[in-house]
Amino acid sequence: MLWGVYFHTVSLVGLLLLSLVFIGASLASLNFGLVYVIEWEIFSLSSSSVVMTLVYDWISSLFLGVVLFISSMVMYYSGDYMDSDKSYNRFMYMVLAFVLSMSALIVSPNLISILLGWDGLGLISYVLVIYYQNEKSANAGMLTILSNRVGDVGILLSISLLFMLGGWNFIFYGEFLGEDFLLLKIFVCMAAMTKSAQIPFSAWLPAAMAAPTPVSALVHSSTLVTAGVYILIRFSSALEGSLVQVFLLIVSCLTMFMAGLGANFEFDLKKIIALSTLSQLGVMMGILALGFPDLAFFHLLTHALFKALLFMCAGVIIHGVKEYQDIRNMGSLVLYMPLTSVCMNLANLALCGMPFLAGFYSKDLILEVVFMSRINFFIFFLYVLSTGLTVCYTFRLVFYSLSCTSNMSSMMFASEGHSMMMGGIMVLSVGAVMGGSILSWVVFPESYMICLGFFLKVLALLVSAMGGLLGYIINMISVSSNLKVLGLYSYVVFMGSMWFMPILSTLSLSNWSLSSGDKFLKVGDKGWSEYFGGEGSFYELMTCSGYLQYSQENMVMVYMKGVFLWVVIVFLIFM
Repeated sequence: MLWGVYFHTVSLVGLLLLSLVFIGASLASLNFGLVYVIEWEIFSLSSSSVVMTLVYDWISSLFLGVVLFISSMVMYYSGDYMDSDKSYNRFMYMVLAFVLSMSALIVSPNLISILLGWDGLGLISYVLVIYYQNEKSANAGMLTILSNRVGDVGILLSISLLFMLGGWNFIFYGEFLGEDFLLLKIFVCMAAMTKSAQIPFSAWLPAAMAAPTPVSALVHSSTLVTAGVYILIRFSSALEGSLVQVFLLIVSCLTMFMAGLGANFEFDLKKIIALSTLSQLGVMMGILALGFPDLAFFHLLTHALFKALLFMCAGVIIHGVKEYQDIRNMGSLVLYMPLTSVCMNLANLALCGMPFLAGFYSKDLILEVVFMSRINFFIFFLYVLSTGLTVCYTFRLVFYSLSCTSNMSSMMFASEGHSMMMGGIMVLSVGAVMGGSILSWVVFPESYMICLGFFLKVLALLVSAMGGLLGYIINMISVSSNLKVLGLYSYVVFMGSMWFMPILSTLSLSNWSLSSGDKFLKVGDKGWSEYFGGEGSFYELMTCSGYLQYSQENMVMVYMKGVFLWVVIVFLIFM
């Protein structure tokens, strides 16, 4: 255990120092316009060279700094959260391996070397999702890794298509990939959609909540789910003007709307936050598809800060109410856990885009740029409605867990006596308040020119206010009139189950193969092939062997019976 504490301290300090180094390097790189590319040639085949490439520019350094900073806070938080776990050291090793895989992905602009981080994220995420060894975790882990394998296939096929260019450094070839490389763009887009859980690969993201809460804080803020967005940010110059952009815009807006709608019908605390992550990933993908990768990157960083804080607050609440996750069994937590409630409200308001918090600077800018862009009414409607739904499910969460009457039984009581957990939460709270303004000054030295009418300018705030008011009122009604929803049960099931996405991703894919296999097993292995094959032959052989053994063991009696039989036969003949 002493080695575990020592290792935890060294990891925490090392990650924090490295994050400060990389953030400083990103500021220097942004100021002086520096890009460092390190390349090792592994072997050369004809005119193509397989190389290991690392790129350090302001984007990779800043993102790596934010990832390491959040990882250090999660490690500090895990020191208390996972303290009683028997496999504490193993958990810390896996979290560090997870961070290392994400770091390898961030600094690699090469499709071959990127596989180290890409596959590492997929494998270690599976191990972490099944960390609590039960059937639910095993199913969630299998869904996670199999969904991500589709994206891995997309990367592998992209490698084969890039072979004709003589190299795999896609960051250098983006502007030269025309319509002849449409298939390559489709494969890269498919890989990014699976990692970032866009439709139809959305089911694995809420299922991955089976992992421990510190892992969820890391995965949903800055590592696994953001890998797809980061790849498309790097690949954005190749997507400009292609049909892939239109497809990605439609899918991301539908994902954003579906996740916001599903979160309003969910009662699991961690799954609500996971669906909010899915909704924000749709926002990032949507603005990326409109041709603004810098805004997508900006929202990626601000979202990482307040989403990690939100998950860590959820972990403290789950610990405090004795491992319950159903928000209907909470209530009045603001009386028992005031500090956690304040930090959670900070993260929730940042998620909603409350002015001058971290989420406001990125979300408000994204919405204004979307309103200025050439989009149809359908996309405009989905963006506006999804913004309202975000505030609606956030206020619903606040109402059920923090402010409504206490629904906790007499066997449960809430408390927040975890100093290490609260230390990490307080540091990230500062990031959720100040991170957006600081990053906006760093990432955008020159402001965007926004030219909107009064109605469109106040539309985001108006929709947010209406969403919050509607969410609070509807949930006050639902608490006192639960049975009314039974009349709309089929609609509630459809909207609350992510449009049947988990069922479509599991049963619909495996049902035919499993039922066919069962029929073949009954007809083949357990049917005629067994009767005329191995089992039937074995039965006949054993029967004949039994007759032979019987004859050998009773030779005198058989001989006497034979003599008597022949005497009878002869007597009958000569009669």
